[in-house]
Amino acid sequence: MKAEIISCGTELLLGHIVDTNAAWLAQQLAPLGVDVYFVSQVGDNQGRVVGLLKQAWSRSDLIVVTGGIGPTEDDATRESIAELLGENMSVIPELETELRSFWTRRGREMPERNIKQATLIPSAATLPNPHGTAPGWFVQKDGHIIVAMPGVPHEMFRMWKDHAEPRIISRLSAGVIHTRIHKVLGLGESQVEEMIDDLIHGTNPTVATYAKADGIYVRVSAKAPSVEGAESLMAPIEARLREILGNHIYGIDDETLVTACARSLAARGLTLATFEANTGGLVASQITDATGIDGIYLGGLVARTSTHMEDFGIDRAILARHGPTSGEAARAMASAARARFGTSVGLGVSGTTGAEGTSRQNPGSLHLAVDIEDRVAYELGGIFGTTAAQLKGRAALAALDFLRRALERDGVN
Repeated sequence: MKAEIISCGTELLLGHIVDTNAAWLAQQLAPLGVDVYFVSQVGDNQGRVVGLLKQAWSRSDLIVVTGGIGPTEDDATRESIAELLGENMSVIPELETELRSFWTRRGREMPERNIKQATLIPSAATLPNPHGTAPGWFVQKDGHIIVAMPGVPHEMFRMWKDHAEPRIISRLSAGVIHTRIHKVLGLGESQVEEMIDDLIHGTNPTVATYAKADGIYVRVSAKAPSVEGAESLMAPIEARLREILGNHIYGIDDETLVTACARSLAARGLTLATFEANTGGLVASQITDATGIDGIYLGGLVARTSTHMEDFGIDRAILARHGPTSGEAARAMASAARARFGTSVGLGVSGTTGAEGTSRQNPGSLHLAVDIEDRVAYELGGIFGTTAAQLKGRAALAALDFLRRALERDGVN
């Protein structure tokens, strides 16, 4: 089945709202074996919505529309579908009763303009919306399906999972698309593509790369009658990926750098503390946001000046001779974190604090150190960014990846 997604709303085109609905729907359709070939956005204009629907009707079996089913004059999705199919909208008494009851339960009288939310065309069935006033439409005609749902995400999510998706599944032929994401750090996207070039040109499974804030994602997807069949197709490709990319792969699917580190620490019975300078506590924040770190991460220190670093146990002589932004300081910070919290592992992070003047050609410095039971590993890296927040984010990512790699080689450098 070929599908496309249309998101309606002028606010999307103005950039006031980010279209998260389309991405979520694409993620729901892929495991069903539905191929999404087009995703579009259109403003609240009936003529343009109809034009886009006509194009979609000519090339897709399933059209999923979000937004434009509210009660206002510029909510034109229902009218556009009716115009596309040459059918008339009519008020359904049962829907009108439900709609008026919704308002009565809230002690208010229904505005008469809301009556259009109780309409259907002959080819449409209603999709209930227990979380709002706008029911959806499930339209079937001439071998095509149109699903129209609210643009409000939480209303759309439930309507899709509870009502639209089961109806679509019942109409699908057997088959699934199964996908797994391999997350990579330490290599650029072009490097990864070059290294796995022979895998990228396959058709089933398919392999693709794309850059994200937390590294390069390598997506492996296979289409088969069952998940088990897709797994069998993917297995040799994924084995080859692991062989080529090695420990540059830090996680699969929802696994993050923090969860990878936590798993490694837990497997060795180790505990962790951090001492940060230029990242301002971001590493600690990302660690404590994750699940599964209770009893593993015991605490963190943040200090950006030599005076405050001394307060946390850094030798004044080290700071006087090498400065707070140095490898010597980072090593001392890792050990000081261990000493302060009584952990087996300490992570020290020090480096450039301002984005101004940093670039790929002229990166700022990043000093990373990990102390694992008195075995200290150190790495000098470079970071750049256009804002201080971007600089801190990249430094925190590099720090956690260094911790992961240090744990893998048992902290000996």
